[in-house]
Amino acid sequence: MTAAAAAMVFVIDDDAGVRTSIRGLLKSVGLQSETFGTAQEFLRNKWPDTPSCIVLDVRLPGVNGLDFQHQLADAGIHSPIVFITGHGDIPMSVKAMKSGAVEFLTKPFRDQDLLDAIHQALDRDRAMRQQGSELAELRNCFESLTARQREVMALVVSGMLNKQIASELGTSEITVKIHRGHVMRKMQAESLAELVRMASKLEVAPGKK
Repeated sequence: MTAAAAAMVFVIDDDAGVRTSIRGLLKSVGLQSETFGTAQEFLRNKWPDTPSCIVLDVRLPGVNGLDFQHQLADAGIHSPIVFITGHGDIPMSVKAMKSGAVEFLTKPFRDQDLLDAIHQALDRDRAMRQQGSELAELRNCFESLTARQREVMALVVSGMLNKQIASELGTSEITVKIHRGHVMRKMQAESLAELVRMASKLEVAPGKK
């Protein structure tokens, strides 16, 4: 399956002609899409576990597109949004972009501009999903550590030497070395620098368990 085929574009616009036009455009470049006339229709849709983005009209029946952007975030839907509108203005576009929109296009827009924005949005979603997957794997590794190993990891990444850690924990230096070895193996870290980067992502620090 190609990257394009594995992705999904959701188009939310109350203009049936616009929905049909965009769907045809997306189909011509091998992108799958689903279209909705209202925000409510979209929310009833089952969210897919695949890279996706939303092409969203700013003015929808019953809800402002910018308000809907916040509703989606509150619902845990963080799919990148490409706004389209026939009544855009600069303050509106600035507000949308500050809230995380990928692009704000004013109708009529060029097909290529829309496609470029959609590809950018899908790339962003793929990157977010990859980061989320890597962080989940990192958390699983961290969860496999014992309480003492987590203490040792936090002190190691803070820059303390084995001798200092042993004094801090009231144990022997050799015991610290053993715990440190277990930490490196379980976290699958090949160097101290890599372990520090992992700890930064996990927000591990002395005192945190």
